[in-house]
Amino acid sequence: MASRPTISKAVIPAAGLGTRFLPATKATPKEMLPVVDKPAIQYVVEEAVSAGLDDVLMITGRNKRPLEDHFDRNYELESALQKKGDASRLAKVQESSDLATMHYVRQGDPKGLGHAVLCAAPHVGHEPFAVLLGDDLIDPRDPLLQRMIEVQEQHGGSVIALMEVTPEQIHLYGCAAVEATAEGDVVRISGLVEKPDPADAPSHYAVIGRYVLAPQIFDVLRETEPGRGGEIQLTDALQQLATDEKLGGPVHGVVFRGRRYDTGDRGDYLRAIVRLACEREDLGPEFRTWLRGYVGQELTEG
Repeated sequence: MASRPTISKAVIPAAGLGTRFLPATKATPKEMLPVVDKPAIQYVVEEAVSAGLDDVLMITGRNKRPLEDHFDRNYELESALQKKGDASRLAKVQESSDLATMHYVRQGDPKGLGHAVLCAAPHVGHEPFAVLLGDDLIDPRDPLLQRMIEVQEQHGGSVIALMEVTPEQIHLYGCAAVEATAEGDVVRISGLVEKPDPADAPSHYAVIGRYVLAPQIFDVLRETEPGRGGEIQLTDALQQLATDEKLGGPVHGVVFRGRRYDTGDRGDYLRAIVRLACEREDLGPEFRTWLRGYVGQELTEG
């Protein structure tokens, strides 16, 4: 039996307009908004690299040039920091440019996540690959992507990250119909629905922004008609793979119960910054002391 290809490539769609964060995103890509002192997109690239995926393709669009600049060398800045003898900040600046082998392609027309993934076909070729969405930051202490790669190498096909949510939240996500397997954190996916009404949801398992996909997804995406919102939905293509294994299935889900930071919503973005800042060794102790005092004062005055 031939061994399955080793996964080495990650695709990060980053062509969205970030309208929920206007006016901050009028001239700055939403992926470059800082989460403490690093742009959100750097956390995502670091996660891919930690999982062994050092070949990263970013799907970009107009006004996304700062993404490329961030992962490129900045010789003037590096020279200025060297002259100052600021080795610590120099290392931080160089870290982003040394992370991975970065590639970029523009999506062009904003036709949805499925279309963005399809733009990766020439680069990915005929290998399984990972897709990481920048709105979901996964804590590095919870190696979700590594687990997904293990499951894909074991079962083949595609693997989707799932998270259990309340019925009131399910309309915000793609939702999976699932069947249990012998592994507690792995389910077989028999169907997918994009942002269903709670009454129509097949489960409480929501799709979050991590995928390990079989290359057959490209053939399905090429034939997928625009769906919800007039866009080509990745969920619709995965639904076809889940219901017809001959197309390139099966589709499994890894149920994630770890720490996830949602930066796609303004309130959750702020909560993500607070949580990550509290856990930092260099910032946490002083920040937690201030936060306890601030919250106590607000409760007293409120």
